[in-house]
Amino acid sequence: MSRPLKDTDLILRDFQTYLGLERGLSAHTLENYSIDVGHLVSYAENNSTPLNEICEEDLHQLLASLRDMGIQPRSQARLISGIRAFFKFMRIEGYIEADPTALIEFPYLGRSLPDVLSTEEIDNMIAAIDYSKNEALRNETIIETLYGSGLRVSELTDLRISRLYLEEGYMRIEGKGNKQRLVPLSPRATTLIREYMEQRSHQNIKPGNEDILFLNRRGAAMTRVMIFYVVRNLAAAAGIDKTVSPHTLRHSFATHLLEGGANLRAIQEMLGHESIATTEIYVHLDRSRLRSELLAHHPHYRQDHPTEESDS
Repeated sequence: MSRPLKDTDLILRDFQTYLGLERGLSAHTLENYSIDVGHLVSYAENNSTPLNEICEEDLHQLLASLRDMGIQPRSQARLISGIRAFFKFMRIEGYIEADPTALIEFPYLGRSLPDVLSTEEIDNMIAAIDYSKNEALRNETIIETLYGSGLRVSELTDLRISRLYLEEGYMRIEGKGNKQRLVPLSPRATTLIREYMEQRSHQNIKPGNEDILFLNRRGAAMTRVMIFYVVRNLAAAAGIDKTVSPHTLRHSFATHLLEGGANLRAIQEMLGHESIATTEIYVHLDRSRLRSELLAHHPHYRQDHPTEESDS
């Protein structure tokens, strides 16, 4: 028998505590899940349905109303993840006996082909750095570290000097869910980090940021947005006509490893993917790209698939 339901605000606070302490989710994910569960709470209140009495049909109605509002499939999928986490918490706490999200399916998102940069394009981005500016060495080190090790932007902004093992050519990364992994550093990245740290030692560093590797002009940790602008502006300066973000460099890292014959399990470990299924997207991307090249350039493919050639 399920336990009596507490005040909704108290349950939501307990849910936040569960996500932060027990699951170790980032502040960004916590905020998103709060928004997602907020939709559920609004639905429950509007329909005078207690949260512990929400059923599968209610969830289908909620999702249908969000689709009618123009919420895109990717946002719907994230909302389902947040609501699933909430009902898992409700079951753990004994508020419900059966999870109403058990049979809820994620919307089909398709398999999008993210932009991948060639090594020449990445070299062009580095060549576009203006070395008359103080942040030039820092920015080159950022690009090399993102591409050379496939880091998430959040992992880059949180990179600590105390987690660098430059002699061994490794760094200790704290990824999603506070899970740690050792990631190799390229010789070029190692050299650049040493040079940047020497330059950084002459900077006025704000208290509390002494161990943060990448700093802004004011001596504080760089934000995700700052890194985004560094990458985007260098891509524009290099004349790259693609949608480029820090994640593009991560995609490029994984794709180039796969094309070079790297083991998929090794790529999984370096990227910090919990499931090999997440890493396997690069296999599909590689096959899709290979087929596109065949359709575009092989004479027999052009002859047999004239329509597909024009569409590619």
